[in-house]
Amino acid sequence: MEQTLKQGIFMHIKEFSTKIGLSIDTLRYYEKEGLLNPARNKSGYRNYGKQDLEWIAFILKLKAMGVPLTQIKEYARLRYLGDTTIPERYAILQAHNQKLVEQEKEIKKYQQFLAHKLSIYEKVMKKQN
Repeated sequence: MEQTLKQGIFMHIKEFSTKIGLSIDTLRYYEKEGLLNPARNKSGYRNYGKQDLEWIAFILKLKAMGVPLTQIKEYARLRYLGDTTIPERYAILQAHNQKLVEQEKEIKKYQQFLAHKLSIYEKVMKKQN
């Protein structure tokens, strides 16, 4: 089966798993938790397409950003309800963006602290040489 995701081309779970780098068990868990809802063919097999690939990439970005699974599940639930839930989804992302801004401020403080400590060590090492 062709592994490119052209319009109308679908992949079964094994191919999709390989393409995105997640185990089949993880994909099934995501489906059980309401994060994924792949189409099914007449035989009941999952058919993953381009939209599923884009959606799972989004989920993985949210996870990488530290969004809790409960919020990702709520976002997914709202997404499957349609565009009328865009304000709620926006609020979830906006709240997490604010957390990232706060984390960035903390990280900058840590960097300043380390820069100060490193400059002290640099001065000591220059005196030793």
